[in-house]
Amino acid sequence: MERLWFITNPGSGSTTKAKCDALEAVFAERGLTLVGRTAFPAEAMPDGAELDRDRVDTVVLFAGDGTINAALSALRTWEGSFLILPGGTMNLLAKSLHSTLDPQAIIQAAHDETTRIALPYIQAAGNRAFVGLIMGPATAWFRAREAVRKGALRRLFQAANVAWSRTFGGSGIRVSGVSALAGRYQAVFVRPERGELHVAAVDARDWSAIVQLGWEWLTGDWVAAHAVSESLTRELAARGKKPVLALFDGEPVSLAPGTPITAGMSRKAFIATRAGLG
Repeated sequence: MERLWFITNPGSGSTTKAKCDALEAVFAERGLTLVGRTAFPAEAMPDGAELDRDRVDTVVLFAGDGTINAALSALRTWEGSFLILPGGTMNLLAKSLHSTLDPQAIIQAAHDETTRIALPYIQAAGNRAFVGLIMGPATAWFRAREAVRKGALRRLFQAANVAWSRTFGGSGIRVSGVSALAGRYQAVFVRPERGELHVAAVDARDWSAIVQLGWEWLTGDWVAAHAVSESLTRELAARGKKPVLALFDGEPVSLAPGTPITAGMSRKAFIATRAGLG
């Protein structure tokens, strides 16, 4: 790790300009060369050709799940390394890779670290999720979550009202490929594991779980939402005749019904400083 490209989302509450400047100071202290930076989404993600032209060996990501997903998607064929720093609410990827959540300590440990590991992901119609995917009427809560992030209280109440109506008023989503989940559900969560998918579902009969789901969405930690049915599979799909809204690491994507949702593994591209990995 010597020549870096720094990708951040300065609009996020946890990745302010001051924090980004502090990390850039650590790069300089360690003798690392900062070749370029991207402030997403105001600036477009770099492409692999641009990074190769500037001899970048590592992309440093200090952002939340959505920005990290966008960067990994844009650079899926690039052959360099990625250093993920905790810059979001859950920081699940950073937790899996590092034994600390102090970004400066991670940079210092990563400077001389040679361990690169592969990460599992969910894939469907060219989209990937490294943290998780959610489908069903409860996906409407993502608009309320965005309103919270932007501090738009009026929009929050409108979005929460719509989400509540769709969550309880809809007929739910059905999936194929998971024999244990034969009903209709307000939310189906999918989490990537090595070689398979962990699937969890919430149905309308457990109203307390759905209330918790809404709250977890508003506070950001949607993966922590309670599930009433769980199973493992290698492939699943949404049933029906209409497109389905799916959230890949929190980002909305419309999937055609029947689109296969499968497990995948990245190449060994992620710098890990946690002991025992690799």
